[in-house]
Amino acid sequence: MKIAILINDTTYAYLLRREIIQRLVADKHAVYIVGEVLLFKKELKDLGCHIVGLKIGRHDTNPLDDFRLMLAYRKILKKLRPDAVLTYNIKPNSYGGMSCSMLHIPYYPNITGLGTPVENPGRIQKLAIAIYKIGVRKADCVFFQNSENVEFFKSHNMLSPCSRTRLLPGSGVNLEAHPMFPYPSDDKIHFLFVARIMKEKGIDLFLAAARQIRSERDDCVFDICGMCDDEKYTHILEEAQKEGIVNYHGQQKDLTPFYRQCSCLLFPSYYPEGMSNVLLEAAASGRPLIVADRSGCREVVDDNVTGFIVPINDEAATIEAVYKFLALTPEEREQMGIEGRKKMEKEFDRQLVVEAYVEEVYR
Repeated sequence: MKIAILINDTTYAYLLRREIIQRLVADKHAVYIVGEVLLFKKELKDLGCHIVGLKIGRHDTNPLDDFRLMLAYRKILKKLRPDAVLTYNIKPNSYGGMSCSMLHIPYYPNITGLGTPVENPGRIQKLAIAIYKIGVRKADCVFFQNSENVEFFKSHNMLSPCSRTRLLPGSGVNLEAHPMFPYPSDDKIHFLFVARIMKEKGIDLFLAAARQIRSERDDCVFDICGMCDDEKYTHILEEAQKEGIVNYHGQQKDLTPFYRQCSCLLFPSYYPEGMSNVLLEAAASGRPLIVADRSGCREVVDDNVTGFIVPINDEAATIEAVYKFLALTPEEREQMGIEGRKKMEKEFDRQLVVEAYVEEVYR
């Protein structure tokens, strides 16, 4: 078969969909990645993919630009004539889905989180829901990453009566690429934050915890990785680093050294996640987690066993959870990480996701 994958960008394709791509190529299918060309272009080509560059305009809200995007998808798909299309992220799901529907091509959207335009009430939400509904209505199967998103789609009548749905364990985690590391035994306790830097990802809560703890003890280190989606944080993080509160490392191509070094992933995000891949990777690496009680995050943690779950956007509760973690013995922290790894092996192995796709696309 000829299979097209519509996605925001090549970085996302390689880091989160590599195993699906490998399986499709191994089964002798021609795979085309359609999205913005960022990192990992060579690596994707080495896997055997064809890459079709297309600027998605992930943050663009101009209706005319979105209409042009739909026409671009339609032109590309009309030329490729794929046997099946896999779509990820909001715009590929919506406008790519519309194009597949018009061209009568089987397609399989993956709801990787609602995103703020869909979740937050208001005029924009109504428009976003209407567009998304058209995009997924004729899909052969709609994949979801958490049950809360399934209920949202159903309660807003975004699925047609005959829609097939399937719940996945997020994107899953590659347990070989993210092995369990020995728990750090040095005198420093490293808290790690990894995300696009924006308010909804919980960066303000992380900074508040760092400021409080660093004012009292010098054995704690707060590391931040990720690009600034919101430019105002560029200055905020520079100032926090000058004050000695955090270490800001920018966007990292390889997070392995940071997972290996960290003692705990502190990720109080209240962004509408599908399933947080950072949490899956850190837990697979054997690291305890502190997360907000948010769909896409809470599912990854067994409270008081593999980490702690705190109320959404609650600064005091977030700081209290850090104190609670610091009160544990090194052995107790290590055991939390061990239990987290077991949970990933049992519930979140990425091969479960690959097999689900194979079952649907090869049906």
